Amino acid sequence: MTPLPAMAGDIKIAHSVFALPFALLAAAMAAWPVSGEPPVAGSELVWAAMLVVAAMVSARTAAMLSNRLLDRHLDAANPRTASRPLAAGTASTRAYLMGWVLSVCAFEAVCLGFWIVLENFWPLVLSVPVLAWICAYGLFKRFTFMCHLWLGASLALSVPAAALAVDPESLVQGQALWLLACMVLCWVAGFDVIYALQDVRTDVAQGLHSMPSRLGVRNALWCSRALHTAAAALLICAWWSDERLGTAFLIAAIAAAGLLLVEHLTVHRWGTSKMALTFFTLNGILSCLLGVAGIVDVMT
Repeated sequence: MTPLPAMAGDIKIAHSVFALPFALLAAAMAAWPVSGEPPVAGSELVWAAMLVVAAMVSARTAAMLSNRLLDRHLDAANPRTASRPLAAGTASTRAYLMGWVLSVCAFEAVCLGFWIVLENFWPLVLSVPVLAWICAYGLFKRFTFMCHLWLGASLALSVPAAALAVDPESLVQGQALWLLACMVLCWVAGFDVIYALQDVRTDVAQGLHSMPSRLGVRNALWCSRALHTAAAALLICAWWSDERLGTAFLIAAIAAAGLLLVEHLTVHRWGTSKMALTFFTLNGILSCLLGVAGIVDVMT
C-alpha cells in the first residue's frame, strides 16, 4: 500500500493554496456583513474558519484522488506522468480507492460539523452534488476542450460554498462574492490552459481534448490571455461593488494583474520549461495576496 506521504506528494496537497485563500475570504465576508449583526462570533467564528479549511482540504483530496484513479491508464502512456505511483504500478488502485473513500467521509463529517456548530444544514445537503461535480473533472477532457472551464468552476465553487456554510443569507446580499467566484473560474481555467501546453502531443495521440490540442497552441494561449484579462477585470469589479474591500484589496488586485502578465511573459519567453514558476509560484502568491488583503479589509 502506498505510504501516506507518497500519496500526498502525488496529489500535491500544497496546491490547496490556490482556492483556500478565496474560500477564507468568502467566509470572512459572510461573517462580517455590510450591515446588521454578524451571523457568527467568538468561538463559533473560530470553528467556522477551521471547518472551512478542513472542508477545502478534504474535498480537494477527494477530487485529486478521483482524477488519479480515472487517469491512471492515460498517465501511464504520457512520459510526463508515467512516474506517478498508479501509472508506474508502484501503488495499488485499492490504496487510492481507500484514500478517496476516507477523504469523502472526512468531507461529509466536516459538512455535518457546520450543522452541529452553526446549525446550518445546507453544507450537508449540498455536499454530494459538490463532490460529484469536482470529482468528475477527469472525465471531461475525454469529451470537450472546455474541460479547463470545468476545473475553473470546480475551484470557483469554494467561494459561494464557504459563504453559504457561514451564512446562507450572504449569497443573496453579496454581489462581490459572485464576482470573486467568476474571477476564480477565469483565473484557474486560464492557467490550466497553460499547464496543458506540456501535453499537447500526448493529448493529440490519445485523442484527448484540451484547448492546446484542439485549437492549437497559439489560439489556446490567446484564450488563456482572454480568461486572465477577464479575471483581472472581475477583481476590480468586486472591489468596486463592495465597500468592505478597500485600499489593501485594490493594491492586491493590481499586483495580481501584474503577476498574470508576468506569467504570460514567462510562457512567451521560456515556454513550458519554467512551469514550476508559472504554474505554482506565481499563482500561489496571487491567491494568498488577494485572500490576505481581502480579509484584512473586511475585518477592519
